[in-house]
Amino acid sequence: MNIGQAAKHSGLSAKMIRYYESIGLLKPASRSDSGYRLYNSDDLHTLAFIKRSRDLGFSLEEVGKLLTLWQDRQRASADVKALARQHIEALNKKIAELTSLRDTLHELVESCQGDHRPDCPILKDLESACCVG
Repeated sequence: MNIGQAAKHSGLSAKMIRYYESIGLLKPASRSDSGYRLYNSDDLHTLAFIKRSRDLGFSLEEVGKLLTLWQDRQRASADVKALARQHIEALNKKIAELTSLRDTLHELVESCQGDHRPDCPILKDLESACCVG
């Protein structure tokens, strides 16, 4: 199938498929006589793997490692588990950071009167980060 069909089947854009090929996550596509990229069911399977990995928040570097592990039938599942655990730790850290940001912003919003007066704790907080020192 051509890149448009592969994009439709995989849920990825043609641009992303070309990008994944350019960075080595996907092997170079075979070409038709007229030079168009051609994809087979193995390529679609790999694209689905990449898409699912990205949907789970794995970085491109991590996806590359996962692909290598997936393609190595002799690999230990412990290696895959260790990579997934590292990703969970990174997600937990990001969740904690986002939770803290949300809580801070919530406190600022609650302290703002939101009336006709110009005094605004939200803007004061943002201003306080400026030009320290």
